Amino acid sequence: MSTTDTNRDGAGADDRHDPLIELLPRVRRESRWQRLWRPFWMLPTCILAAAAVLGLVLPLLDRSFDQHLDLFYQGGPSGARDLLGNIAGAMISVTGLVFSITMVVIQLASSQFTPRALDDFLASRITQTTLGVFAASFVYSLAVHRSVRGDADGIDAFVPQISVTVAFLLVLASVGLFMAFIHHITDSIKVTTIVSHLGETTMRVVDRYFPHPSRFDDLDDPPADRFSPPAGMRAEEVLAEQHGNVTEVDHRRLLDWAVEHDAIVEVVPPVGEFVVEGATAMRVWRDAGADELDDAERRALRAAVVVEQDRRFTQDPAFGIRKLVDIAERALSSGINDPTTAVQVLDELHRVLRTLVQQQDLPHSVPHEGVVRLVHRPQRVDELIDLALEEVLHYAGGTLQVPRKVIAMLQDAGAVARDEHRERLRHWERIAGELVAETSKRDAAGA
Repeated sequence: MSTTDTNRDGAGADDRHDPLIELLPRVRRESRWQRLWRPFWMLPTCILAAAAVLGLVLPLLDRSFDQHLDLFYQGGPSGARDLLGNIAGAMISVTGLVFSITMVVIQLASSQFTPRALDDFLASRITQTTLGVFAASFVYSLAVHRSVRGDADGIDAFVPQISVTVAFLLVLASVGLFMAFIHHITDSIKVTTIVSHLGETTMRVVDRYFPHPSRFDDLDDPPADRFSPPAGMRAEEVLAEQHGNVTEVDHRRLLDWAVEHDAIVEVVPPVGEFVVEGATAMRVWRDAGADELDDAERRALRAAVVVEQDRRFTQDPAFGIRKLVDIAERALSSGINDPTTAVQVLDELHRVLRTLVQQQDLPHSVPHEGVVRLVHRPQRVDELIDLALEEVLHYAGGTLQVPRKVIAMLQDAGAVARDEHRERLRHWERIAGELVAETSKRDAAGA
């Protein structure tokens, strides 16, 4: 994502725009520092590099002490070499063990739950720190080992007392981290941990994505649900330059551009949708006699729509629901047949749906001084309800536990739902009721 100035981020332009723009989710820009630390390998690599430097520099500090240090390592050169060699051998072996455990857990989580649940595990600082410290202990011990000198060949004996002691302390830290790592992985692969974490994350995204319904009360006119381009305007398509998932849309930046160029910008794919290279990412509506978009203008527009390989939670509440539904589907598959896990997923979906049905849909178009300038496809509450229930109920045939749970959660959500969402809830309640009736009838006939 490119760095933009304050005006492009919308902070300097909000006062000029219609209040509707304030209802749309803001772009949560990552700093360079955050992007730097996002990859899994970055923290272990930094720990490893720091250990290598420490292993080269600390023996130099040891040489500055002429007298024996009673508080540190007391052995001779032979003992120091043996100790450091044993530490290095043990640490590289355990590093391989930690790496193997990590791979097994990743494979287990991917097969039992969903491959999309791996992001949280790989982002764990405990996992990254454990791998880094074990590898760092190995590298540090080798670096210090080379500085140990004996009495042979006329070379004065030198044992870096502080450095060897630090190697021993690294072993103690590694043991503590290994215990924390084992506790972490055993807890992180529990279905309750994974499901509750996904539910909590999805709730935070929903709260960020949908404004409080009271904020719609300040609007003079209700938001339009459809967009029809005015007569005499022509559309130019802005094509995607890369394939991937739309993860963010900078609505304020696009609105500023549209106002400045007297145009209407229509964002075609919604956040979370996959686009292919060369597909239409945006349409720009302008007067028929206006000049065609130049390369700089197209680049400015593309920069406001972020496309990445992986979906992200930033502006995508459907992604959290998708992850939860995937776990429920896997649990209901014939190979696993674990409806209780599916019910645990529904408990979290219950929280999400109860919040969703109290929300008002985001505006489809945003005007400026009474003229529509920005059109997009926000995620609708009814679409999110369908996503949460359609596939779960499709695979729930033959079980009573799941559809009964769906009925209970829909009845509870219906008690607090806005009027425009209640019909959708009743639709899925009817389907769940039909599943219960069919399953009960089948069980009675089989008995």
